[in-house]
Amino acid sequence: MDALALTAVEREALWLSLKVSFWAVTGSLPLGIACAWLLARREFPGKVLVDGLIHMPLVLPPVVTGYVLLVTFGRRGPVGQALWEWFGIQIVFTWKAAAIAAAVMAFPLMVRAIRLSMEGVDRGLEQAARTLGASPQRVFLTVTLPLVAPGVLAGVILAFARSLSEFGATITFASNIPGETRTLPLALYTATQVPGGDAAAFRLCVISAVLALAALVASELLARRMQKRLRG
Repeated sequence: MDALALTAVEREALWLSLKVSFWAVTGSLPLGIACAWLLARREFPGKVLVDGLIHMPLVLPPVVTGYVLLVTFGRRGPVGQALWEWFGIQIVFTWKAAAIAAAVMAFPLMVRAIRLSMEGVDRGLEQAARTLGASPQRVFLTVTLPLVAPGVLAGVILAFARSLSEFGATITFASNIPGETRTLPLALYTATQVPGGDAAAFRLCVISAVLALAALVASELLARRMQKRLRG
């Protein structure tokens, strides 16, 4: 059991990973729901291009995504420079950068899960609510959103699991700073690069696998439970 006991540094990496993943999912969820609704319910010129841009992080090398974020949010970048000059906020090389990188990489999975759920909703229920005088906003909040709750939940958990495993974009955009941006994957990478780090690498590998499997199982079980409730 001692071999599986985490050191203070490893516990710090675990806590930071959970923190980064939580904020990555929480911050991107409203935009994820909006994008999923747009792709599922609206036809407009350039829809295929928008869909491609949303899902591009799935096919791009993560390092490319990280570099784009670095250029955008760096001190001389269009967003980073404005944040620094106007508000004194620095994004790069902080845990916030790690959260943004994780959010961008996990965003396509979230959007896809929610979109598929929205496409399966009976549009007749929404139309019936409108004929009773409900506004589009009220229909969405009281009819559409509860019906797609299983998809939203599945998207959130999948995005959380993906955020926990993010490496390439994070190390490029946020670097590998102990206590600040060194999440579980980065801590595992660091352990493999130092002599005698095999035990630490094994522990972090086991933790990463357990967290990922738990997230996937929880996503499936909770989605099934919510679907049963919705069906009565």
